[in-house]
Amino acid sequence: MAGVVMLYAGSIVITLWGVAHIVPTKPVVSGFGTLDSDNRRILTMEWVAEGLTLCFIGILVFLTTLLVGSGSGAALVYRSCAGMLLVMAIWTLATGGRTSIVQFKVCPVVKTGVAILFLVGSAV
Repeated sequence: MAGVVMLYAGSIVITLWGVAHIVPTKPVVSGFGTLDSDNRRILTMEWVAEGLTLCFIGILVFLTTLLVGSGSGAALVYRSCAGMLLVMAIWTLATGGRTSIVQFKVCPVVKTGVAILFLVGSAV
């Protein structure tokens, strides 16, 4: 039961983090100053793509837990999602985490925390 709670909690947190990533896209892109239209589109695309990826991971884990349960077959889904979150956390640490923007410093912590919830939740 505790494992299922961890899986649901992690899936909700990472989905909300993804939504929180997408919502401020326009102000974030504007914060980069004057960009040509191609660079603005690319920055917008990448910013939204990360948010959508986080939402997808959260929804996938939530639906897998709801429809399949937390058995051994589902563990592959949970552990794969945890692995992807850890890759994303490392990438964020290496890039945005080195900026002075607080949200970029918090992002790897959130991703790693949810990855731990998924790993532990899939093991208990």
